[in-house]
Amino acid sequence: MKRINPRLAKKHRSFTVTELADVLGVHKHTVRGWLKKGLPAIDGAKPTLILGSDFQAWWGKQRKAAKRPCQPGQMYCFKCREPKAPAFGMVDYAATNAVTGNLKALCETCGTMMHRRTRLVDIPAKMPSLDVQITQAASSIVEIARPSPNYDETTGA
Repeated sequence: MKRINPRLAKKHRSFTVTELADVLGVHKHTVRGWLKKGLPAIDGAKPTLILGSDFQAWWGKQRKAAKRPCQPGQMYCFKCREPKAPAFGMVDYAATNAVTGNLKALCETCGTMMHRRTRLVDIPAKMPSLDVQITQAASSIVEIARPSPNYDETTGA
């Protein structure tokens, strides 16, 4: 799905269906579908004219209505397309640094891996009454047991 930038439709300009489609990079039938879904148009104008400000306001309402915020104890499942509780009430937290990390769990419905970025101190508020297994961040500098094959012990270089 193409991501649409509503700011490409300038506020103080009116657009025909074809012009708006060209500006946004979508097909004109997509804009006509938006008109059927409630995109306001200037009444009685032929060809159909759409104000840029009306499009931006309508698009913002559409995006806001499509949001699905996660409640405490939930993570967003991309396969189910809605917030779901972790399966078996178990969540893994993999720290990426001392402050933040990633929560990982399986979806209770479809079994898909779900992810959620969070701070370590926010885990009790975001995942109340769930079993959270915390693992520390892997060290970025690793000790090498063997010297490099390019190292010459006799010269030290």
